[in-house]
Amino acid sequence: MSKDTVSLTRRNLLTGASLTAVAAYSGALSAPAAHAKAPFATTQASYFYRFPHGKMQMTMVSDGPLPLGDPSGAFLGASKEEVLKMLTDNFLSPTNAVLEQNILVINTGDKLYIVDTGMGTSTMFGPTTGKMLSTLKAAGIDPADVDGILATHAHCDHVWGIMNDNGKPNFPNAQIYISQADFDFWTDEAKLSMKDPAYMKPFVEGARKNLLPVRDRIVFFKDGEEFLPGIQAISAPGHTIGHTVFMITSDGKTMAAIGDLTHHHILLVEKPRFEFAYDTDPKQSAGSRVRILDMLAANKIPLAAYHFPWPGYGHVVKNGDGFRYIAAPMNMSL
Repeated sequence: MSKDTVSLTRRNLLTGASLTAVAAYSGALSAPAAHAKAPFATTQASYFYRFPHGKMQMTMVSDGPLPLGDPSGAFLGASKEEVLKMLTDNFLSPTNAVLEQNILVINTGDKLYIVDTGMGTSTMFGPTTGKMLSTLKAAGIDPADVDGILATHAHCDHVWGIMNDNGKPNFPNAQIYISQADFDFWTDEAKLSMKDPAYMKPFVEGARKNLLPVRDRIVFFKDGEEFLPGIQAISAPGHTIGHTVFMITSDGKTMAAIGDLTHHHILLVEKPRFEFAYDTDPKQSAGSRVRILDMLAANKIPLAAYHFPWPGYGHVVKNGDGFRYIAAPMNMSL
């Protein structure tokens, strides 16, 4: 066989193989799909996240998103245009401020504590709240195993999950830790007749429903007191009269559960002197916010924020006259 014949034969072979591959690929593209079209899913992943803190283990569970509606109606002290620009500059909705409800579960190794309890069965802010019990279950946490409820304050989205609608405690073995100032204020029967602000009557009704039946289990802490091993109460009044931040220390590491010190990771962090419509004393609240955020930023102490984007764990750093929130990366291995 001549050299030319060998080349020709090899060329024909390669060309034929290429054409066969193209034909097969074209056929694959034009062939009908082998599987039926998948329907859209209607659920997300379980709403819990665990992370270590010293020798403790933290689990963040969600009570579900809490939509506030028009942001300019809730965040005050600035023009509507400034609020909307801050939101749109950060790719957030200018028409509906949605807050998360991040409930921190503290496992010390010996005891189990939960910081705040969500909205309970109330739909005051719509149908997306009230998920705490289901997310605790998904996280493998039995409410009967919880030793204590640490209430940052007595607002609806923080204590209304203490009792169920049958008048029984959701956490049958837990003591409740709260400031006496907040307990006295929000269970005061005389406030049921108040019409201003409009939320006062339902907030007091809800606090009485959830706190008075377990009055014998309530323990009052004082400002600065380490009322549980490794857990210190720091008074941060203004949002409510007895609003409290919890400093949690284990193995030399400290973090802060800040409750409602700031409701929004942009508006009330970058502009901490802005005011919030549900504050009992907006000026005092802003002063507490600046004082505590200054301390956390200066000491690089991480925070767990009740209303920040899920899971609400990260740091704040100084940024001009305000601060910037930096979310901690989520580590999905334990």
